[in-house]
Amino acid sequence: MPEEAKGQNTTAAEEATNIIVPPTPTNDVSQEDKSSKPRPRSVVLAAPSGSELEAHDHESKPKKTQNTARVVLPASGEGDTDDEKGANDSEEEDQENTEDGDFLADFPDDTEELELVHCRIGSLDELRLPRFAAHLRRLCLRQNLIRHLDPQTFHQLTKLVDLDLYDNRIKHIGDSLEKSTELTTLDLSFNLFKSIPEGLHTLTKLTTIYFVQNRISKINGLDTLTNLTSLELGGNRIRTIENLGALVNLEELWLGKNKISKLEGLNTLKKLKILSIQSNRITVLEGLEELYSLEQLYLSHNGIKKIEGLEKNANLTTLDIGYNFVEKIENVSHLSNLEELWLSGNKIPDLRDLDKELRGILALRTIYLEANPCQTNDRANYRRKVILSLPQVTQIDATLVRT
Repeated sequence: MPEEAKGQNTTAAEEATNIIVPPTPTNDVSQEDKSSKPRPRSVVLAAPSGSELEAHDHESKPKKTQNTARVVLPASGEGDTDDEKGANDSEEEDQENTEDGDFLADFPDDTEELELVHCRIGSLDELRLPRFAAHLRRLCLRQNLIRHLDPQTFHQLTKLVDLDLYDNRIKHIGDSLEKSTELTTLDLSFNLFKSIPEGLHTLTKLTTIYFVQNRISKINGLDTLTNLTSLELGGNRIRTIENLGALVNLEELWLGKNKISKLEGLNTLKKLKILSIQSNRITVLEGLEELYSLEQLYLSHNGIKKIEGLEKNANLTTLDIGYNFVEKIENVSHLSNLEELWLSGNKIPDLRDLDKELRGILALRTIYLEANPCQTNDRANYRRKVILSLPQVTQIDATLVRT
């Protein structure tokens, strides 16, 4: 029996049950802070002969089997930190694949998707990519050693829709992508960018950009990308939310693990549904008044002391203010669509506000209050009290409520 259930009467004991993994957003850099979304990994190891070997990767998505080339070497690791990248640069240069590297010699010119993952590719010349130009729509070059994008190569790949350069050594792209105007998805995560590349202004069909875990300190250069629906900038060095005014179609904004101290610059994002700013330096809940469409708000691991400023966010279904400095459950009774409320790791002393603030929210199904004084100081009765106050809830912390 879980520790919190000890000493409860039969009714309370009967409900303590199936331990489950706490729900987390799908878009995480890490399980702790939910700061960004990992792109789907390659699921199949393949050679030009067409032989296939299953790989163990639960984050994969199914790929086409026709007109798709996959070459994946065993990975020794991924997602190095900036320091690790710097320390390993010279060593990895020596490990670049310097053989006659036409990995793709046996693949037909009408190949539509190429996946070359962890192949130690340092230069794209060896791939002879222009021969696929007429049909190539998706190019995945994850976990290689690429430092430069050759304009002569990419200027011919005008049919590309999805370009994945996650985990390489790229610092600049120049004008190499200016003719890839059909791109809708671009992943430049885990590279060495210090700023958002200027060469993106022609990519007006982009709907999704990933810049996770770079060295970016300022949000700019996105004014022409008005079709963006998802922008991921988690794990950078950003201090201010700014220059987003043109992104009127944005639905998801991921800014976890930066250095942001204030919620601002969001008032034009009328279509925004998901806002994630975990692990920053925010102390006041504000600046959300114009976000009428907001459904998911993630603010864990900040310095917030009071729940406030949510009067206009009636469409919220998920509110995460875990691991802040909140002392009172308040100003949420109007959130009638709220399904999940995460308040773990705060300073809430008791459960007296549950009835007033949450009992009337009939949609509420999940509540996290663990690691608050109200739980740690009354483990024996904590769950029973929550159940009595919130009969509509089906999950308390990581444990389902038995009905």
